[in-house]
Amino acid sequence: MKHLNLERLKKQAEQYKEQYQTNPPFPHIVIDDFLDNLDEVYDAFPATNNFKFYEYNNPLEKKLAFDQASKLPKPIAELMMELSTPDFLMFLEEITGIEGLVPDPYFRGGGVHQSKRGGKLDMHVDFNTHPKIKLERRLNTIIYLNKNWQENWHGDLQLWEGHMENGKHRLVKMHQKIYPIFNRLVIFSTSEKSYHGHPEPLECPEDVTRNSLALYFYTKDRPESDRGHQHSTTYVKLPWEDDSLDELREKRNKGRLTSNIQEKGLQ
Repeated sequence: MKHLNLERLKKQAEQYKEQYQTNPPFPHIVIDDFLDNLDEVYDAFPATNNFKFYEYNNPLEKKLAFDQASKLPKPIAELMMELSTPDFLMFLEEITGIEGLVPDPYFRGGGVHQSKRGGKLDMHVDFNTHPKIKLERRLNTIIYLNKNWQENWHGDLQLWEGHMENGKHRLVKMHQKIYPIFNRLVIFSTSEKSYHGHPEPLECPEDVTRNSLALYFYTKDRPESDRGHQHSTTYVKLPWEDDSLDELREKRNKGRLTSNIQEKGLQ
């Protein structure tokens, strides 16, 4: 079942491209009611009690994830493939101004993400080079799959302004909170300054989870002004946080902490 409305895509690319490229603190856009026929994907989203997710469980990140499309329910796998087609790539190129976008055939770090009550994802910048295909990570796309989400449950994606100071990332100001409501698409450019996360622990009911589908896109190169050394996901503390987790952040920034993931490579 098709989810992309091509006529609507063309109109949205034209409608949102200026806003995307000028939105602070870094280029991004939020588009609601983006896909057609999304209920089948919502219904197919795997439950924690009958699916073996990758698990991240440490003070910086408490979440479940899975990126192997062939092992996911068919409606989800088919949507991931549809969002890797030229039609979607051309939409992304038009709205972002980034030419030559390439989908990730491995969906590295993408796929389905799920967080239970108490889940969180500290502020961070993403890994910047794909460990297998050696391309530059340029875009994140996230589709949220949560019906009747309540703002007091937290789970909002926060976008922060920040900079490097004495060799360390420093966050300065939060510019936007984006709540994870059903059929909401978020696109943002990934760089050394694309600070994002949902750092407040979820306060949703025990029988509710925060669900999303993520895909990342790459190019062969990137502007010289946007270059940085190759790094893993890099966690950054909020301005009011003390240094008690600095050692853990340094360890995590060199690679995953203990989890059930057996693959090797940056993430």
